Amino acid sequence: MNRIIVTIILLCCSNVFMTFAWYGHLKNLSAKPWIIAALISWGIALVEYLFQVPANRIGHQVMSLGQLKILQEVITLLIFLPFSIFYMKEKLSSDYFWAGICILGAVFFIFRSKIFGS
Repeated sequence: MNRIIVTIILLCCSNVFMTFAWYGHLKNLSAKPWIIAALISWGIALVEYLFQVPANRIGHQVMSLGQLKILQEVITLLIFLPFSIFYMKEKLSSDYFWAGICILGAVFFIFRSKIFGS
């Protein structure tokens, strides 16, 4: 399978776990002491790293570090948006749209040499 596709799949899996590790405790563990939330989040983050480390190693074979980071940020927002709306019940605002436009600009600039061959 194409290394870029494998990287994207692994980063998507990683980001699902990362998002729950970072923000899931706000909904599920808000009544617990912060140390309990931190320990549970660390456990979830361990699973996240089991996807993230191979994704970055594979991705770095075919992308620069900057390209890999921008790809990860795009995936983070694509995972975070449905998480925040459907799981955390946050309201969608135009700010998400504008943030997405900014990220698309970052994608264009970091990948333009691959797109246009310059």
